Amino acid sequence: MGRDGLPYCAMIKYVIEQNPDDRILKAASDILAKGGLVSLPTDTNWVAVADPFSKAGVEKLYKLKKEEPKKHFSVLCDTISRATDFALIGDNAFRLIRGKVPGNYTFIFNAQKLITKALKASKRDHQIGVRFPPSNLAQKLIETHGQLLLSTNLTHEMMGIADKEIDIYGFLIDDSLSHMIDMVLDPGEIEFAGGSTIVSLVDETDPVLLREGAGEWP
Repeated sequence: MGRDGLPYCAMIKYVIEQNPDDRILKAASDILAKGGLVSLPTDTNWVAVADPFSKAGVEKLYKLKKEEPKKHFSVLCDTISRATDFALIGDNAFRLIRGKVPGNYTFIFNAQKLITKALKASKRDHQIGVRFPPSNLAQKLIETHGQLLLSTNLTHEMMGIADKEIDIYGFLIDDSLSHMIDMVLDPGEIEFAGGSTIVSLVDETDPVLLREGAGEWP
């Protein structure tokens, strides 16, 4: 075991997407609470996630991504109700997104003070990107952990894989990133929808389509 009771190497845990083992989800939540990283597939890509209120976890995610703290990460949330603890979602924005979530979207909102205190990028521009992934595994992990998760996509470059045509699997994440990621939740074969559609609702009366992706907008 390493510092803070976290393992030195990633552990692959094979799960059933539609019915993941509660004990495995609880173990993953414990890792997040201790400042570790967990990897799992969402609807768009394999991601690494951290607890946004764990300083160690956030720093580890930045180190994995090799990004400065000024850069934004997306947050994963299971319900609009939970998202309102971290994002300013007015009535108009609620009406716009309620039929879209969960779905293949990233929505940019003005951020609540609770999250701006935790993330330097949000502290700077007072914005936050929220995803409501339609992946049951992601939804169950968020529910088990009891709050949103800070996330970043895992890329071929990050894993040291030159051939971008190679599909990413759990065992490849374990092989290349076990020094950074503490648990891999692997549901086996999964079909990704493609990049998410990004919509800014910073001004909810004037939504802005920033990127067209897998989700239809409006």
